[in-house]
Amino acid sequence: MSQAVQKKVVDSRGSFCPGPLTDLFKAYRSARPGDLIEVWATDPAAKSDITAWASKTGNQLVSVEDDEGYTRITVKVTNKKA
Repeated sequence: MSQAVQKKVVDSRGSFCPGPLTDLFKAYRSARPGDLIEVWATDPAAKSDITAWASKTGNQLVSVEDDEGYTRITVKVTNKKA
């Protein structure tokens, strides 16, 4: 029986490079393929850092959305070998 896809929210607001990426990776280690990880970040570098990480590791960047005072970056786990 397959397990339900989970959405994990990682609040990295106030954290600076490499904090948001490190927080994403911690959540990624316990995630399963298909899970969504949404990172909340105030660090402007988080957008490019997480986009590059997703591309390099073969995971899917789902969205990058500016919210009030922070950015929400959503990644879908598609490669657990990264």
